[in-house]
Amino acid sequence: MSLSILNLREQAQRLAPDDAARFRRIYDVAESEGHLRVPPTMAPWVERTFGSVEAVETQRIVRISNLVTGESAIFNELRARRPMRGGTAPDIQDELANDPWAQAEENTPEDLFGRLRNDTALTAANVAKYDAHHSLLVFAEANPLRFDRASVRDCVALANGWFAAAHEADRDAVYPFFLWNCLWRAGGSIVHGHAQVQLAHGRHYARIEALRRAASSYRAEHGANYFDDLATLHTALGLGWRRGSVQMLASLTPTKEKETFILASTFAEDAADALYDTLAVFRDALGVQSFNVGGQLRPLGETSEDWQGFPCVIRIVDRGPLGVRSSDFGSMELFAEPVVASDPFAVAEALKEQQ
Repeated sequence: MSLSILNLREQAQRLAPDDAARFRRIYDVAESEGHLRVPPTMAPWVERTFGSVEAVETQRIVRISNLVTGESAIFNELRARRPMRGGTAPDIQDELANDPWAQAEENTPEDLFGRLRNDTALTAANVAKYDAHHSLLVFAEANPLRFDRASVRDCVALANGWFAAAHEADRDAVYPFFLWNCLWRAGGSIVHGHAQVQLAHGRHYARIEALRRAASSYRAEHGANYFDDLATLHTALGLGWRRGSVQMLASLTPTKEKETFILASTFAEDAADALYDTLAVFRDALGVQSFNVGGQLRPLGETSEDWQGFPCVIRIVDRGPLGVRSSDFGSMELFAEPVVASDPFAVAEALKEQQ
């Protein structure tokens, strides 16, 4: 049986008993068919665009729901063949002709506790903050797609240095978040390569807190660590693999295309290497030009909430070709649930082949 999201239910039935039990308590799979009639006048366009009239008149749709976190995704492979408004992607070097951060130290503000730097980046206070503590890591290499293993390691190290400095300046700020929006499709307002760091008061950011609560409830109900079970189950399905001490997986309920998870004990060098490996495959093998990275991290100190068993969780998604003018997000994603074209099994295969 070929590995595909379209036959996930059959694959789940072949799992070993322990893994089958994990699957049942974490996921629900619903399958349906969509039907329509294509008029003869439309048939030539349908065949050119989607391959055949039959493929359009009977469409197989798979909906996968995570019963623990409430995340869900709808898969329809035809969505990948939709006609998209596009054109030639702008040349990144041309876009950098008037780079406002060409002299980053002179043209960015700094935090009150000072500016941090290493060989890869320097910190800059964000002019329009998401939170009281919110800064940029401005890369020395302006082209955001020219990263390597050393620069990603340095980026993570600088982020940790900023978290420590911000926490030292404000001991009540303990909830860290790392993000990297690469280029305009991913929400990057400036082309020059940069990541971002935040530190919150009072409680963690809503999606991270929701994940913590879901994992805590799962442990209380099943006596098992949710993240361990998630990794074990994805590995049993062929969607998970290890890279040293780090667990990686292609998500069954992706937020958007090609979502990949990295689960590490800490936000440190091993996690940075896994992040580089993933992004390098995205860029070099899968043609990804724009992406989002989110580091969902534990608090820096003691808090009133239970963070037992919560790892460093890094999530990466592809945001589509730079020349496409259609948005990959619409009302469905904002107000209902994601609709995804990329098959997690194909994503996992590409990532595992290169690592």
